[in-house]
Amino acid sequence: MKDLFSILDGNTFLVSDSAGDVDPSPAYPTGLFSYDTRFLSTWQLTVNGERLNSLSVDNLRYYETRYFLVPGEPTHYVDAKVSVIRHQTIGNSFVEKLAVLNHGEEDADLVVRVEMGSDFADIFEIKNPARKRQAVAVVVEDERLRFRYQRGPFERETLITSTATGGVDRGGMTFRINVPVDGEWQTTLNVETAVLGARGRDFRENIAIGHARSPEQLQSAMDDWLAGAPRLDCECSQLEATYRRSLVDLSALRYTGLSVRTELVAAGLPWFMTLFGRDSIFTCLQTLPFTPQLIPATLAALAFGQGGRLDDFRDEEPGKILHEIRYGESAGFEEQPHSPYYGAADTTPLFVILLDEYERWTGDSTLVRILEYEARAALHWIDEYGDPLGSGYIWYETRNPDTGLINQCWKDSWDSISYRNGRIPSLPRATCELQGYAYDAKRRGARLARLFWNDPDYAEQLEREATELKTRFNRDFWIGEGEYFALALDAEGGQVDALSSNIGHLLWSGIVDEDRAPRVVEHLLGPRLFSGWGVRTLATGCRRYNPLGYHVGTVWPFDNSVIAWGLLRYGYRSEAATVCQAMFDAAEYFQGRLPEAFAGYARSRTTYPVEYPTACSPQAWSAGAPLLMLRVILGLEPQGDHLIINPWVPAALGRVELLDIPGRWGRIDALGRGRRVR
Repeated sequence: MKDLFSILDGNTFLVSDSAGDVDPSPAYPTGLFSYDTRFLSTWQLTVNGERLNSLSVDNLRYYETRYFLVPGEPTHYVDAKVSVIRHQTIGNSFVEKLAVLNHGEEDADLVVRVEMGSDFADIFEIKNPARKRQAVAVVVEDERLRFRYQRGPFERETLITSTATGGVDRGGMTFRINVPVDGEWQTTLNVETAVLGARGRDFRENIAIGHARSPEQLQSAMDDWLAGAPRLDCECSQLEATYRRSLVDLSALRYTGLSVRTELVAAGLPWFMTLFGRDSIFTCLQTLPFTPQLIPATLAALAFGQGGRLDDFRDEEPGKILHEIRYGESAGFEEQPHSPYYGAADTTPLFVILLDEYERWTGDSTLVRILEYEARAALHWIDEYGDPLGSGYIWYETRNPDTGLINQCWKDSWDSISYRNGRIPSLPRATCELQGYAYDAKRRGARLARLFWNDPDYAEQLEREATELKTRFNRDFWIGEGEYFALALDAEGGQVDALSSNIGHLLWSGIVDEDRAPRVVEHLLGPRLFSGWGVRTLATGCRRYNPLGYHVGTVWPFDNSVIAWGLLRYGYRSEAATVCQAMFDAAEYFQGRLPEAFAGYARSRTTYPVEYPTACSPQAWSAGAPLLMLRVILGLEPQGDHLIINPWVPAALGRVELLDIPGRWGRIDALGRGRRVR
């Protein structure tokens, strides 16, 4: 796949090639997108009929990119007489400032052409191409080019204007220009998008989005975001760069939700630029010590969308927290169930976990009381709807076999859950980490019931259920022969015996018996799971292991951050530091931006982590991973109104100081010095 560059502002983004062009791609979502619809599918610049070639690309800011170009193929023996600079910015809408420079000895008569088109493709149509139900209308009017798509109440529009006078036709704009010697010609192309609802009104107007923001406004918003986060001062410049990159990416992924009209974080570019329950919750858990202001809005949005009925098409159940919500055509006409979709078995216990962790860190008991009903409904779901077999475990099986998700855990690709011999287990399935989340949610729910809901009887009930679950789990999931926990139980209660990274989530949840933790840790840091760059999703030796398999051998930064947190919880601080250092090392090769996933090849075979070809980047919970790992190596843990600081910093990082950490204690600093990892 050729090099692609992206700019974004929340869930509005542009993906283009190294010349700034957009060519329709059957495999990757190139173009201008907003709210799951592609508003530009063609955007191609030519000079005298020639496509342009890139000399350099300046993409230092998430909302703007500059392309330095020449017509034709550049060579070492012919000096270009004409060059082009494209400055593309995005702030809900898209703006391109185009400059053509004449370096020759004579005036230059040139024909500058921009091919333009919009297919209004739904993001799902790009993964699975389908013919549009209606034709795209193209209207040329008053030096403007308008594309419009309407299917019943679903209406989208792209309007393109230029500050220079030219010829406008149904396929783009043409400018016949004369550029004097040492001179330049300029124009600004404005692309406005409209997401139209009733009476032709853009429903985004109600939340003050859909209109262009200047680069200065975007920079100011980012500066405020960075200024509010703790300051990292350390001897490792690469760690500082990774920290800043993570904060910048999280800022870039912020967008305004349409239901609760608050600031949320999109899951990842390009496929997941919307609210995902699981991703949002884990991102909030990762970033809590750094950007706690994200959590109330996220919890409110998830509470607002909490399931209230039985709906097989959407896998909705009372009390269940949503998996994702989409705004495109396929969701609007129920060709996909994402309006919203509830096909995730982990989001509901994770909702309770986040609510409790937020209170422990911030002391915001008001939100805990406001969301008491939703938290109780989530806890009720675990036993009522999450356990259809009545076995005391969370199980999943979609009730929508046509478009629902087969696997409803975080590893939600079709082949992610398998036996060691590669066979796929029957449904329903109970993956191990779901039980850990349920255990943690019950214990945390008990704390909330006792301290804030004035319900000690309910607290005792939840604690009793958690204790019983832990005993039952350590009996049923433990594989005595290999001394590790099964990936899942199948429909008959048999153990799905693949060795996977999921066992690290068990440590984080606290469900692992103390006497079994040492063997779990040995597996996580052993050569079958630990690549040297991180913990693989599936161990070598399993039949479906593939270092380039999405959930069956790759390394996920988010996964590793949770594993490191689990190692810390059980006191394996040197091992936690090893995982963190490996991930910090990997980040250096990705210019500080950890992708969604990368290949699981052993570090002994590669001098750098190998890219996964279609990984999302930026990805919210990958951006959050370095932040959680900073918490781990500094040993940050709230206790009452105080913050415990107990650092174990890898020697390679030297001194690490995090200043102005926010919480119920006000602001506090944490300092750690590197020590050798065993």
